[in-house]
Amino acid sequence: MSLKRVLVGIVRSQEGTSDRAKDPKMKTRYYNLSKDKAWEEISSTLKKIPGYKVLHEVPSVGEITLEKRTSMGRTVDITVSVLSVGPVRSAVDMYSASRGSLGDLGANYRIILNLFSALDKKLGKYKDSK
Repeated sequence: MSLKRVLVGIVRSQEGTSDRAKDPKMKTRYYNLSKDKAWEEISSTLKKIPGYKVLHEVPSVGEITLEKRTSMGRTVDITVSVLSVGPVRSAVDMYSASRGSLGDLGANYRIILNLFSALDKKLGKYKDSK
């Protein structure tokens, strides 16, 4: 992780992915799976990752809310959105925010990369570079 990321993390306590992200690691992930199949795979994968607690799932909307306790004792809320882009194509976006007023020193960035890494291991054969 770059020094710039840590410096930005001093004042910022949230991070999110999007199609327009400047950092290629923070771009929306696309998978060649239907939304229902992607939902099943992503939901089961996220439940198995140690240190993360699934708080809420809404399959009809495609949102999973997770919670993680950091080593510093802070609580981080993560929302994973699974969207249908076509009949056999899905998009995954994430938003992570730390509770509290000070920055996170890049913790939310690392959490998103960690979750995407786990999803890419499970769904790598379906990944679409777009």
